[in-house]
Amino acid sequence: MQIGSRRAVLNPASGTGDHADYVTRLLEARGFAVDRTEEAGDAVRLGREAGEAGVSELAVCGGDGTVNEVLRGLATVDRLGETTVGVVPCGTANILAGTLGIETIRQGVEVADSGPVREVDVGVADGEPFVVSCIAGFPADASLAASGELKEQYGTLAFVITGVQQAVGFEGIEIQLDAEAADGTKTWRGEATCVLVGNARKFIEEGGQADMEDGLFDVAIVDHMPAGNLVAEAIGHRVLGQETEGVTHIRASELTVSGPEPITFSRDGELATHESLHLSCRPRTLSLRVGPDYEPDP
Repeated sequence: MQIGSRRAVLNPASGTGDHADYVTRLLEARGFAVDRTEEAGDAVRLGREAGEAGVSELAVCGGDGTVNEVLRGLATVDRLGETTVGVVPCGTANILAGTLGIETIRQGVEVADSGPVREVDVGVADGEPFVVSCIAGFPADASLAASGELKEQYGTLAFVITGVQQAVGFEGIEIQLDAEAADGTKTWRGEATCVLVGNARKFIEEGGQADMEDGLFDVAIVDHMPAGNLVAEAIGHRVLGQETEGVTHIRASELTVSGPEPITFSRDGELATHESLHLSCRPRTLSLRVGPDYEPDP
């Protein structure tokens, strides 16, 4: 970890893996000391070290998974609310960067340097932070199965291809969901295709960006459906984006998802299995630099 009040954590293996030298030049020209990850766990460690050093500005150069790891590192030393974070999109999907109105690497560096700062919500699942979403069920399984080679060849389409392949054999998950919703306590029991908990991402209605500053998750529970229908939904991206019949929508400040069998969750792309998972929203906990197209009240 280099010394300085402006630092950057760069994952050179994110996305196409050809951005490292270019991003480093742009960041160093704006006064950022750049540290590159070399192996698993480095982004968490570098985030923790930046927090311990009292770094005031931290740029994260990678995909959503790299951002999540850095935030986990900051959280271990209780610096999520003390460090201003900028996101430079170098990954495959870059969902958070898109939500923040950041489309290119150069724009990401400019925003990390001097973009306006917003205080946004942070989700916490089993003590670990997430900013974009936490997913259980079919999309999480598809994320798990998408190989590095497939991602490299097809980019975001890899998840659709893998999703179609996975959908044929997917049997659904038996869950109970208990939520503290905006309009009272809600409970859902049954067999689901997936549970989608969005912080920066809204999964139904118009899709797109959720309100990151309202203290609430946008939760979508998709009923279990036959494999043939699930393939059609996966091809159309409807499960992950558009309004779909058989979806229960809840806006909640906290919730618990449990089941008779262990459930795999994808938290900003980081996978973990739990018999029961409690999620809570911490309002306006993280300082993020945002681009010109960010919508505070989408």
